[in-house]
Amino acid sequence: MKTIRTTCPYCGVGCGVLASVDDAGQVSVRGDDQHPANLGRLCVKGAALGETTGLAGRLLTPEVDGQQVAWPQALAETAARLRQIIDQHGPQAVAFYASGQLLTEDYYAANKLMKGFIGAANIDTNSRLCMSSAVTGYKRAFGADVVPCSYDDVENSDLVVLVGSNAAWAHPVLFQRLAQAKRDNPRLRIVAIDPRRTATCEIADRHLALAPGSDGGLFAGLLNALAEAGACVDGFRDGPQALAAARGWDVARVAAFCGLPADEVAGFYREFIAAPRAITLYTMGINQSASGSDKCNAIINVHLASGKYGRRGCGPFSLTGQPNAMGGREVGGLATMLAAHMDFVPDDLQRLARFWGTERLAQTPGLTAVELFAAIGRGEVKAVWIMGTNPVVSLPDSHAVSQALAACPLVIVSDVAAQTDTGRFAHIRFPALAWGEKNGTVTNSERRISRQRSFLPPPGRRKRTGGSSPEWARRWGIARRLPGSIRMTSSASMRRCPVSKTTASGRLISARWRISAVRRGTPCRRCAGRSAAARSPGISRAAGMAMAGCGWCR
Repeated sequence: MKTIRTTCPYCGVGCGVLASVDDAGQVSVRGDDQHPANLGRLCVKGAALGETTGLAGRLLTPEVDGQQVAWPQALAETAARLRQIIDQHGPQAVAFYASGQLLTEDYYAANKLMKGFIGAANIDTNSRLCMSSAVTGYKRAFGADVVPCSYDDVENSDLVVLVGSNAAWAHPVLFQRLAQAKRDNPRLRIVAIDPRRTATCEIADRHLALAPGSDGGLFAGLLNALAEAGACVDGFRDGPQALAAARGWDVARVAAFCGLPADEVAGFYREFIAAPRAITLYTMGINQSASGSDKCNAIINVHLASGKYGRRGCGPFSLTGQPNAMGGREVGGLATMLAAHMDFVPDDLQRLARFWGTERLAQTPGLTAVELFAAIGRGEVKAVWIMGTNPVVSLPDSHAVSQALAACPLVIVSDVAAQTDTGRFAHIRFPALAWGEKNGTVTNSERRISRQRSFLPPPGRRKRTGGSSPEWARRWGIARRLPGSIRMTSSASMRRCPVSKTTASGRLISARWRISAVRRGTPCRRCAGRSAAARSPGISRAAGMAMAGCGWCR
């Protein structure tokens, strides 16, 4: 029996698992007690991973117009149809729609192909639906999409605030760690903020059942309470503007706005102010909102104003939902960024074009998820390649999405499943590798990079989820311009990719990137490029928002 260390493919906690295959081909899994994300724990879904590796319902061979064909024929047809659309309508008529289920290397290759060589930035992902608000919040505050917390901080805080998060169901192993921390330290206080009483509330000392959508008012009021209590730290740049906006949110107004008893609001504010260390965990209840980005910044602002960030047990911590939503954010899997945290600004555009060796690099952001499918519906986008996701089910207004795909001249789908709601609109379908069959990396909520390793042979004649796009690139005649990532045999090209100076990583130098090793080393835009001696105390500023500086500023 062989045993392989790999990573669970379900949620953003990123648990390590040990997968074993016996002589009969049966798969069993157990938690990896050496993996720092879960320390051997698994939830019921992770524990049952071995039951998901069968071939029932899997797509085995490529299909073109409903007919099974060999890979060479499918790839040749894909190249010809895409080339025809690009020649007739331009690169903006083509789009990729990816998924937080892809490996980081797949994300990188697809992004490089679309933005670097097709020449349009129309590659977005289902992560747009859940995490783009958090990305915007962090970039407003810190100048880059950086996560200033780790799982260890959750266990070493005095006050844990969960808002818009039912971690007991959505991030069960992290919830188990929090519950154990509560048992080990009865003085740890937990506040759950959610309109519903969820399973997460069972370990909470306080449950604020506020009105749906009123979270921003609650945290604006907390910022005001911090100011009134004299609990704001010095150097909170843009503090006067932020505090002025929050000044009218006294306890009475917050209570009325949120539909809460005033004494409950005041009690929560007292706890946050008094706690030496506080961490706020937030996810879809905050992000999936018409004002999600502003709510993220309302949370971030109270941590900046109180000084409860950048040290152990403190900070605003956005929890990702999918296993590799974070990896996509790192290598440009969103239409509003280039790659490796670089933006559509002249220096970054020049740097990336040099590295990729292309003169066709997209110069402006592309269509985001909902905009993309609206453009398909209007006939502006005439070809879409959907990878590892089912937008007919997951996007808002599934009827409109169905109508758009039904009218689209070319729909390409790469998936493991033979039957999906989206697949029935596909003109070309590519079978993809599933968990247990592919190699690469994923990044979890705390930005820890872990390996997914294969322990099963590829069934049928399948390739990895994003594998068909590099193969098509060969046939289109640009494969020589996509070194490393096209071969899909290593992540060397991705790891050599130059990154924005505002990122935490610099370069990826190991398969597991320990967040604790880089948290303080994240220079803000003002400090980036300076020597350590030249970096002076202060707080960075961007976009007129109240925000923190980097570890060098503090």
